[in-house]
Amino acid sequence: MEVLTNSLAGLGAFLLYFALSLAFLLLFKFVYVRFTPHDEWKLVKEEQNIAAAIGLSGSIIGYCLAIAGAASNSVNLIDFAIWGVVALFAQLIAFAILRFGFMPKIVERIEAGEIPAGIVMAATSVSVGLLNAACMTY
Repeated sequence: MEVLTNSLAGLGAFLLYFALSLAFLLLFKFVYVRFTPHDEWKLVKEEQNIAAAIGLSGSIIGYCLAIAGAASNSVNLIDFAIWGVVALFAQLIAFAILRFGFMPKIVERIEAGEIPAGIVMAATSVSVGLLNAACMTY
């Protein structure tokens, strides 16, 4: 019985971090689709746009990688929340750099359903998420 009690000792912290992670994920989706000039969620849901689905999925995975890093390395919930916000901004900056620097027509290409554009968006988002998570190891 003691083994079970010891194993479940961290359940409260797990539930708090997991709930905050899910809240951050919902916040990310809400902010991200409003930050981008095209509504990926609408393109995916209503138009079955595969390029938008790939790009949005990559951004969600990239953000989750970053908040997973924040959760693993934070010292408390406030620390985690701060780094969760930093991770959100990093993903928004990644989109802006791709859009205004490397691929200025990314929005039009995703709206047109060009799968390579969605893949580049996803790869960029996942890459930034990995770098973000790695940089949160302090």
